[in-house]
Amino acid sequence: MSRHVAIVTDSTAYLPPRTMQRHGITAVPLTVVLGDQALEEGTEISTRSLAQALQKRRSVTTSRPSPRHFAETYREIAESGATGIVSLHLSAELSGTYDAAVVAAREAAVPVRVVDTGMVAMALGFCALAAAETAGAGGTVDEAVTAAEKRAAGTAAYFYVDTLDYLRRGGRIGAAQALLGSALAVKPLLQLGGGRIELLEKVRTASKAIARLEEIVADRAGSAPVDIAVHHLAAPDRASALADRLRARVPGLAELHVSEVGAVIGAHTGPGLLGVVVSPR
Repeated sequence: MSRHVAIVTDSTAYLPPRTMQRHGITAVPLTVVLGDQALEEGTEISTRSLAQALQKRRSVTTSRPSPRHFAETYREIAESGATGIVSLHLSAELSGTYDAAVVAAREAAVPVRVVDTGMVAMALGFCALAAAETAGAGGTVDEAVTAAEKRAAGTAAYFYVDTLDYLRRGGRIGAAQALLGSALAVKPLLQLGGGRIELLEKVRTASKAIARLEEIVADRAGSAPVDIAVHHLAAPDRASALADRLRARVPGLAELHVSEVGAVIGAHTGPGLLGVVVSPR
């Protein structure tokens, strides 16, 4: 058995499977409840099925992994020879996933550091990659945590949604709640701030909102080395076009990922989502 520090995250990191395999990252799935069916994200429900359900206004909710699921994951990793585990998760302001991991970590056979990154989607994914690269180079648990926290501190996430209605239904609107009534009449741009979803700007049309999103991202990226992820839900053409424009506008671009979000985030944003994560190296 190899002796190593292992990295765990959750399914909302939306890391490409090959990337996870290459870096030895394990993702614990959250659950999407579609009607009376509880389905694990990433394995049992497709984003197309989710988008169709949302468009038909079917009941869609989400739930955290159980502490038992985390405990089983930690046990398997410890049995593989890990000397310690760094468990990195989406914002505790958005989900109880972090709390479930903390409960399981208390009974683990090896030390487990559970980290609330305050992030979600590839903003979380980039943190997991930073920790995995450090661990892969022989870093300790503390060093891997430091690498993840440093990456999180510099990372920003912005997104456009066609409507705030899905965020309102799921209770994830955060600081934008008071502005809901007026914001529903326009096209909102949002950001992650303090682990919460906050209203950044209100723009009159979708095309102007997406152009403004591009401008904000380009300004944030500057000219230093930076990784960018473009996310979408049921809007591949929008995402591809934005990614092409960002390639031309961001001189320090290192890696650019384009991917559809999974069912958990999609359930709270609805079809038409266009999100961008900016993560300096």
